[in-house]
Amino acid sequence: MADHQEATVTLPSDPASVSTARRYVADVLTGWGLDAACETSDTVRLIVSELATNAVQHTFGQSPTFTVDVRLERDEQLSIGVTDSHPRWPQRLPAAVQQDNGRGMVIIRWLTAECGGRLSVRPTEDGGKTVWIELPWAAPAPSPN
Repeated sequence: MADHQEATVTLPSDPASVSTARRYVADVLTGWGLDAACETSDTVRLIVSELATNAVQHTFGQSPTFTVDVRLERDEQLSIGVTDSHPRWPQRLPAAVQQDNGRGMVIIRWLTAECGGRLSVRPTEDGGKTVWIELPWAAPAPSPN
């Protein structure tokens, strides 16, 4: 496998795009050797769903699209970023806050940490932001034949 692989998709900021983003990332990772039925694959799909949902719901129509970037470095680190052009950064709410929404980043942060990864938010040149997760790559090594 190559030292660096990358895939990107830009989608309309619409609730229907959340499932499209999830399927896109799942298909990319399957193509890169991650078993679609493994726990890591399920976790990544949930994280992508939460990130895409945040990009759609919390930009208040001020980001007409969002972009999902998927990167694999040297079969060691998987990075997934969701970028929107809205300047408001995700709010970090305590898990005990009683609200009907606002738990997305708590879920993302917890799932990322459970997989041994990390979460970061970085500004974009156009005033928006990218929420990145970085996880150890968990695809099985090819069997020696």
